[in-house]
Amino acid sequence: MDIKDLKTLIKMVTETDITEFELENAEEKVVIKRGCNVAAPQFQMQQPISYQYAPGAAPQQAAPPAAAAPAAAAEEGELVTSPIVGTFYRAPAPEAAAYVEVGQVVEKGEVLCIVEAMKLMNEIEAEFRCKIVKIVKENAQPVEYGDTLFVVEKL
Repeated sequence: MDIKDLKTLIKMVTETDITEFELENAEEKVVIKRGCNVAAPQFQMQQPISYQYAPGAAPQQAAPPAAAAPAAAAEEGELVTSPIVGTFYRAPAPEAAAYVEVGQVVEKGEVLCIVEAMKLMNEIEAEFRCKIVKIVKENAQPVEYGDTLFVVEKL
């Protein structure tokens, strides 16, 4: 990669809200980070404490509510996640058929979707032969780095 390409990448990172960019190929690896590495403080909300009073008895603290069960069970299968921040598209054009549908078997290297980032259409390909179990994101929905796009069953 030449200096002109590096300058273009740095300009792209500084002109957007991207805080980290990583590019790797067989010959080289480029990582661009901006901002500080100080973790933001995390706050935890607590349930309000309720008291119950009975006549002639000392105040007692009510038992804390039981922890809620997870809303959804963990998905079965492998997760296909977004490698970049952008917009998720299921098809190459608005009027075109979707690349994949639930239940479809796809081969390694077959295109699953597109994630558009800064007017660049990035094809997301299957890394192995698999069956589409669930399509997590809706068409034209924004996605973040690491967001789950598909749940697949490895074949």
